[in-house]
Amino acid sequence: MGKLLLKSVSTIDGKEVDILVTGNRISRISEHNAQEADRMGADRILDCRGKVAVPGFINMHTHTAMTMMRGVCEDEYLQNWLNIVWAIESRLSDEIIYWGTKLAILEMFKTGTTCFLDMYWRVPAAVRASEEMGIRAFHTYNFLDNFDAETIARQQRECIALFEESKKWPERVKMGVSVHSDYTVSEENLVWAKNFARENGLVYTSHLAETAAETHEDEVKFGMTPAQHFDKLGLLDERTILAHGVWLTPSDVKMLGERGVTVVHNINSNLKLSSGYKFKYCELRDAGVNVCLGTDGAASSNNLDMREAMKTMSLVQKAWREDPTVLPLCRLMEVATSNGARALGIDAGCIEEGSLADIALVDKRSEAFVPDFNFLGNFIFSANSSCFDTLIVDGNVVMENRKVAGEDEILENANRLLKETIKK
Repeated sequence: MGKLLLKSVSTIDGKEVDILVTGNRISRISEHNAQEADRMGADRILDCRGKVAVPGFINMHTHTAMTMMRGVCEDEYLQNWLNIVWAIESRLSDEIIYWGTKLAILEMFKTGTTCFLDMYWRVPAAVRASEEMGIRAFHTYNFLDNFDAETIARQQRECIALFEESKKWPERVKMGVSVHSDYTVSEENLVWAKNFARENGLVYTSHLAETAAETHEDEVKFGMTPAQHFDKLGLLDERTILAHGVWLTPSDVKMLGERGVTVVHNINSNLKLSSGYKFKYCELRDAGVNVCLGTDGAASSNNLDMREAMKTMSLVQKAWREDPTVLPLCRLMEVATSNGARALGIDAGCIEEGSLADIALVDKRSEAFVPDFNFLGNFIFSANSSCFDTLIVDGNVVMENRKVAGEDEILENANRLLKETIKK
C-alpha cells in the first residue's frame, strides 16, 4: 500500500498537522513535527505550508454531461427549458456523454468536489469517464418512461443489465437507481425501481416538489402532494434522496423526517429557473431530514461549483428568514460534505483517522484570506474556487497546482463535439 504524507498542513481550526494517507484512507493525523514526519516512511511527501485541508465536496444532485449544454437555454421557465433540453438529449451519443462527463469532472476537480451523485443517460460511457478521471461517483440508471408500456418494460430490463455490469466497476464507482419524477414516470416503475434498489442495497433518487406547478398538478391528479404520493407508494426511507424539495408543506416536512430521507438543495438552479427560494432548511433539519447540497446540471445552474452553491445557500437563507444566525458556517460545511457521505453510506466527508482520503487543499496565499480572522468566512464568502490548489480522491492526487492530467484533451474534444453535434 502506498503512503502519501501531507506535511505541515493546516486544519480548518488553524492547527498545523501532518496527515498520513495509507492506501485510500487517512491513517494518521498528528501535530506537525519535522523529524517525526520524516520517519513516517511516505512514498510521496507534499509540502503543504500555506494550505488548509478541507473535506472534498460531495455534489448530491447533478446531471454531469449537461456540461455540453451549458448556456444553451437561457431565460426560460422550467417547462420550456425541459422541452428544449429533452430535444437535445434525443441526439446524445456515447461519445458526447463520455467527454461531457469528463468535462464535468474536470470542473468538479477544479472546484473542490471529490464525489458526486449523477442522474443521467448512457451510464456505461459516463462510468468509463469516472473510472479514468479517478473521481468517486454514484451513477444511477435513470427511469423516464412517459407512461409508455413498452418503455416501462425496456427500462426494467436495462436496469437489471446495468446492475450486473456494475459488479465489475471499481470500488469507488457505484450504481444507484433514479426516477425522474412522478410526472414523467409511471407508478409501476416508481415502485419497481425502489424495490430493485432495496433488494440490491442501492441508493434511490428523484426530483420532487421542485415547482409550485408540480405540487398543484399532483394535488389535482392524486389528491395529495408529491411527497405524500411518494409515501403512499412506499418509496421513502433512509436510502431515498430527493432533489429540490422547494415546495414542501409542513406535513410533508414532518413525514420526510419520520422516514429518515435525504433532501438535496439546489439553490442556484432553483433561483435561475425561478422555481422558488424559500427552501425549508431549518424545518427539515429539525424534523430529522438529512439536508445536502447539489449544483444540478450545468444546463440550468451553468456550473458545478459547490463552494459557490454554499455561499448562495447561506445568503438566501439569511435573507428570506431575516436572520443572520441561520446556517452557521460549520453546519454549512456539513451540508456540503459529511451529510452527503451519510446519505451515500460512505466513510467520507470529514478529515479523520480511518476515513476515506478525499481531501482538498486550499491555498490561503491570496488577498481573499487576509486578514485571517475566520478561515471558513474567508473561504465561503471572500474567496472563489481558484483557491483549490490540490485534490486527493481515494488516496490519489488527481489535481496538483491546479493541473489535471489530460485537461487540454478534454477541452478540445468537448469543443469539437459542440460544433459537430450539439449545435445542429
